[in-house]
Amino acid sequence: MEVRILHLGDVRFEANARGHRVVCDQPPDNGGSDSGMTPPEYLLVSLGTCAGFYAAQYLKTRSLPARGLEVKVTAEKGAQPARLARFRIEVTVPALDPRHEEGILRAVKACLIHHTLLNAPEIDTVVNAAAELHSG
Repeated sequence: MEVRILHLGDVRFEANARGHRVVCDQPPDNGGSDSGMTPPEYLLVSLGTCAGFYAAQYLKTRSLPARGLEVKVTAEKGAQPARLARFRIEVTVPALDPRHEEGILRAVKACLIHHTLLNAPEIDTVVNAAAELHSG
């Protein structure tokens, strides 16, 4: 998996993956023009859409209705170090038998992003300085 990020100026960035493009920005009170979601919002999007995918797959494999499936993700900030410290995933589904509600819960908790956040991954950070060419 790979995503490329290009700086567009100020605090705006463009992320590209497999031909898809999204813009990341900051609200005006943080020096941005609010032309895109912030990095933490994209993290919530990632968690929520992953949870939604797993819930939809659960419903589909059991021929259950998915109309009205909705996911809401919220987060609380933590300090020292600054981070998102607590997430809440709320999944709204059509009226189902309670055993299927439990199944949806299990499915959502099996989501790749959910597992990633619960089991901290290794993160290697490397800085590559671009070589400048000078003609003499």
